[in-house]
Amino acid sequence: MKSRRKFLGAALGAAGAGYAYTLRVSRDNAAPLPQNWPVSRVSIVKAPAYDNRVYDTVYRMVAEHRLKLRGKRVVLKPNLVEFDADTVINTHPVVVHAAYEAFCRLGAAEVKIAEGPGHRRGTLDLADAAGYFSTVPHFESSFTDLNLDNVAQLTIPQPLSRLKSLYLPHTVLGCDLLVSMPKMKTHHWAGATLAMKNLFGLVPGGVYGWPKNLLHWNGIPQSIVELHRLFPKQFAIVDGIVGMEGNGPIQGTPRRAGVLVAGSDVVAVDATCCRIMGIDPKKIGYLDLARGHESLGESAFRQIGEPIAAVRSDFALLDVWRQVRG
Repeated sequence: MKSRRKFLGAALGAAGAGYAYTLRVSRDNAAPLPQNWPVSRVSIVKAPAYDNRVYDTVYRMVAEHRLKLRGKRVVLKPNLVEFDADTVINTHPVVVHAAYEAFCRLGAAEVKIAEGPGHRRGTLDLADAAGYFSTVPHFESSFTDLNLDNVAQLTIPQPLSRLKSLYLPHTVLGCDLLVSMPKMKTHHWAGATLAMKNLFGLVPGGVYGWPKNLLHWNGIPQSIVELHRLFPKQFAIVDGIVGMEGNGPIQGTPRRAGVLVAGSDVVAVDATCCRIMGIDPKKIGYLDLARGHESLGESAFRQIGEPIAAVRSDFALLDVWRQVRG
């Protein structure tokens, strides 16, 4: 058991020299907005490696959004799906640990890590193989397996799919802020899987089985948007240091984008990530559905840090998705 609890030493636990980090509005997005238009801010920061500099970078990204965290309960929801030593399926544990420390440092009363993988029933074994036990101190005491958590039934207001309600875990229903922490990946059915799609891991396997095909059968874009709307208090931190291109979200190949993206408007974060990946967000069904009549254009958001052009890395797409290239 001790071998599972080993973690990176003080060098990773302490914030090291930060990345070159600037706060500026992207010139690409400087066009004036309509009066009273709600401007969503999205942080884009270059991050070349999973090293101790990530700790300072993530702290700064969260702090600049001025979240009201004092005394709040926060749940970090990484993307923990499968393990393959030759690819990059899961949110890197260093990014998750950096977020854990950042939210604690900024005054959260409680920070939990929670996930409900759709493929593996042995969630702790998967987390161990993916490096979470060796990176996050006392990981097991901070983690909740959402597949096995107690649940409550929530009615879906104004449903888009054929679903009328969902059973969801108490851990996420009881938090004050849900932080979606996906890996930046392509997706063979959705086009791209980012912060909104990452919420599929909230649906408990203990109720809906493995894999959780209920959401797919009832419409992937519709189910993504419904889950997103059930959690109005969200923040997103996207791990794009090394993402996945091609046949994602499991069978693709690594793509080094060298970027972290964060923000409170999860739709804006996902649209920004799509542009970084070379994808037109207006052509991704769930983003278009979620935004409704509001714009997904670049002028609708404000980038803090790097302009999209400085970090754009066109991800390889399956032939069926070539038409979404931005």
